Amino acid sequence: MDYSQFLAMKQEIGLLVVFLLVFLYDTFMPKKALKGIPVFTTVLMILATAAGFCSHALGSASHQVAFAGMYETSTVISAIKNILNVGVVIVLIQSARWAGSEFMAVRRGEFYELLLVTLFGMYLMVSARHFLVFVIGLECASLPLAAMVALEKNHYESHEAAVKYILTAVFSSAVFLMGLSFVYGLSGSLYFNRIYYALTAVEGPMLVAALAFVIAGVGFKLSLVPFHLWTADVYQGAPTSVTSYLSVISKGSAAFAFMVILCQVFGSFYSQVWEWMLYALIILTITVGNLFAIRQRNMKRFLAFSSVSQAGYIMLGIIAYNAMGVAAMMYYILVYIFSNLAAFGVIGAIENATGRLSMDDYRGLYKTNPRLSVAMMLAMFSLAGIPPFAGFFSKFFIFTSAINQGSVAIYVLVLIALINTIVSLYYYLLVVKAMFISEDECVIPAFRSSFGERLGLWITVAGILLLGLVSCFYTGLLDMTAADGFLNMYFIG
Repeated sequence: MDYSQFLAMKQEIGLLVVFLLVFLYDTFMPKKALKGIPVFTTVLMILATAAGFCSHALGSASHQVAFAGMYETSTVISAIKNILNVGVVIVLIQSARWAGSEFMAVRRGEFYELLLVTLFGMYLMVSARHFLVFVIGLECASLPLAAMVALEKNHYESHEAAVKYILTAVFSSAVFLMGLSFVYGLSGSLYFNRIYYALTAVEGPMLVAALAFVIAGVGFKLSLVPFHLWTADVYQGAPTSVTSYLSVISKGSAAFAFMVILCQVFGSFYSQVWEWMLYALIILTITVGNLFAIRQRNMKRFLAFSSVSQAGYIMLGIIAYNAMGVAAMMYYILVYIFSNLAAFGVIGAIENATGRLSMDDYRGLYKTNPRLSVAMMLAMFSLAGIPPFAGFFSKFFIFTSAINQGSVAIYVLVLIALINTIVSLYYYLLVVKAMFISEDECVIPAFRSSFGERLGLWITVAGILLLGLVSCFYTGLLDMTAADGFLNMYFIG
């Protein structure tokens, strides 16, 4: 075996080094020093993220294939991993107060170790070009999350959320493996490229069934309707830091991996089968997510259905089926990370200080906590797609990439998505109205958030503003995607 192939896994190796150092710190350091785990882990992840961006800038993240084609990396894959790292760093900064609490004293190390393991699994999902590697990454990313959801053992809701998540994860994995067995039976291989060419000569209902099972299995991970039923309960019951991680990092990696599977495995059946399946899923996901978000009064459930709707918009990048769609999807994920984490940052700060999670508690919040109110307002404006904030441009680019396909069906799809954007504007503005316009006395008193919470909000707000005003971010992603060699085989245009 050529062990030099492991050098292609620079980011995975770097993450494993971070995990090992955190594990050793948690195991061998005295109890008094364990309070430093949040800072220690955050610093290591910042260094790993910086190393990833430096490697990308120096050109060492070139197209590489390892382990007989089972693993692949490129500039695009390296970029999506760097984007996930940015989100993880923000989550770590925002969660420092919660992780440093007395309640978390005995399980503080577990939180960070489980988080790093899930991120490693997401890395494998993104780089996998063999379904065995993909399934290992999928389970590595899913199972530790169940333990993270159940970290608050003194809350019944946390236990309930963990049970629902683990049952859903097991069921979705079983559905995915069922579809995978059909794929193997039709193609005789688990390699993405071999399946791609083997299926070109295959027709019939078994192929449709295989594709439907695979889409359903990944759809559970992405919270696509009708596979979303676990989302609101898990988001509400899980610790807020875990919920924020689950809503952005897990969703971003799953979306990119979903795109890779559809295009690199089933790409030859784009216009025949899965294009129309995806049309239906997108319309249902955006519409149902918006309609249920309007009814929510709990802020975490509110953002849960908001994330369901946002998943539908992300899927529009796959419909584009070209390099422009990939760039738009990556940009959308990046913007979504900053916008959603800004909202969760405010929710987490208020929950840690007061325990309040109801939208009604936010009435008149501007009078007592103006900075938090402004940060939440910017997050809502960005998620709603109001110019000139980043969310507007992310939606604009994702719509443009989809329309570029030029079919009548895609025009109708984008029109429905635009109408739903107006609906989402209504419920996002409900939060803004409660904070700034409501005449009721605020039940949330003035308080000072922790340094980590403030720093996390400053970073996310800066991201919302800069990503919207500086166009080079999207242009850079588009140029990089167009120049990436591995896309040429699978994408049109």
